[in-house]
Amino acid sequence: MGEIIGYIRVSSEDQNPARQEKSLKEKGCTRLYMDKMSGKDRNRPQLQEMMDYIREGDTVIVESISRLARSTRDLLEIIERFNDKKVSFISLKESIDTDSPQGKFMLTVFAAMSELERGYIRQRQAEGIAIAKSEGKYKGRKPKDIDQTELEGLIDRWERGEIKQAYICKKLGISRSTLARKIKDQTK
Repeated sequence: MGEIIGYIRVSSEDQNPARQEKSLKEKGCTRLYMDKMSGKDRNRPQLQEMMDYIREGDTVIVESISRLARSTRDLLEIIERFNDKKVSFISLKESIDTDSPQGKFMLTVFAAMSELERGYIRQRQAEGIAIAKSEGKYKGRKPKDIDQTELEGLIDRWERGEIKQAYICKKLGISRSTLARKIKDQTK
């Protein structure tokens, strides 16, 4: 008999994973992996660590399939890796157990429904923003005030290979995409 392993994911540092943790421990999980980030892709440190750790006979339990993956493709690829390693998968919310043919079928159906719901949410959000913009109520985020002299000095140091872009982003409190825009603006 293998180990019972739980995977927990919340979308941000602000969210509390306690509910997921409690339900997985109640199901006998002896090892838990937890990511605090979006599930939109599979490049999550704890998910990768869990995938490397699992062995034949283990069972991976999640509170809901949306905690494991947000797209049907990602979910099915993760489940395929479980199958290759002869690892069972259980989703508590959807009552899915991949040890049965019905469980495998339901997994595919629920994954597609989850992806559809995510698409609807994004569509409603975009429509709401468009309406707010047309009414003059939405202006987006306020631009961050950045000391131009400091920015130019940091970009010069980066171009000379003294520092990395990640350092500049951290120092100025900006994202990589904002930095890329600033570099592009400066080279014009």
